Amino acid sequence: MLNINSIREQLLNIETFNSEVLQFIENKNWLNIWVPKQYNGLGLEFSEGLKTLQSIAKIDGSLGWFVTLCSGANYFSRNLKPNIASNLFSSQKTCFGGSGILGGTAEKIGEDYIINGLWHYATGTPYLTHFTLNAKIIENGKEVLDKNGDPKFLSFILDKSQVKLIPTWKSMGMIATSSHSFEVNNQKVNQDYSFIYNEFYSDDLVEKIPFRIFADLTLLVNYLGMAEHFIEKSLDIIHYQKQTDFNNFVKESTSKSIEFAKIIENLLASNSPISGEIETDIHSFGIKTVEEITQFIIQIYPQLGIKASKLNDEINQIFRDYFTATQHRNFRINILL
Repeated sequence: MLNINSIREQLLNIETFNSEVLQFIENKNWLNIWVPKQYNGLGLEFSEGLKTLQSIAKIDGSLGWFVTLCSGANYFSRNLKPNIASNLFSSQKTCFGGSGILGGTAEKIGEDYIINGLWHYATGTPYLTHFTLNAKIIENGKEVLDKNGDPKFLSFILDKSQVKLIPTWKSMGMIATSSHSFEVNNQKVNQDYSFIYNEFYSDDLVEKIPFRIFADLTLLVNYLGMAEHFIEKSLDIIHYQKQTDFNNFVKESTSKSIEFAKIIENLLASNSPISGEIETDIHSFGIKTVEEITQFIIQIYPQLGIKASKLNDEINQIFRDYFTATQHRNFRINILL
């Protein structure tokens, strides 16, 4: 049976997860953290889900990132008509993933759409059973515009058989996320497999969390989990005060992240509005936290010696994973030293 150490050994400098790791993820039902219980999901509260994601990221960066982004995509179960969601999530193997960019077109023909386009940085491409994507709507050969005059778009769910993978993921870290590109050519998708990201068929608190807050905190706990892993492995090499300071900072930041999540939960439970100020406070907290983590790692890493420069060493992989993951647009532009 796999445990944390054996998972870490199996994920050291590999390009893809093996079947044993994927089975472990399925057995834990981690991809369904945010899926309602009615669809065989865990249906976790926001704060509990964040704790789970951080604990997974502490095991391994690629593992945590894959689970975070693909469980985040499985969240779209809430946006699908109940009969469609129930069918798709009848198996715990169901794994959504894809791209949030507007990378293609969807030409409406009757009750179907013909999808074409290219999308990049889709986390977990080899492991996905279904791909999510955003596409501009075309009718009668013309782009459909919304009330603001912008191109109208819809999100779609496609079976993996309708998608061509393009191996473009050549990063220095987060290797096993296999975040390749994918292409769709003239694939027919019924309108029942389209959705609007902020319209829901379920009814609980998680779906009412503003997307910016959901994205910021789910990504932030990944950085905190990787930081915990870095501290743990660096202590195997050297002990000095900076690691203690770093550990205290991570604990305080973790507590603050969960505190923010509970504030959001309480506001939603009491039907109180979530102000733009709270959203800004959470985003600013995330920016500052990532900047501080980055500073700590850069200060500690040179003290670890030649061991930390070896590609086959775990501490080196954590370093590479962290600085690859922090290129995500949510916090990237603010990580300036």
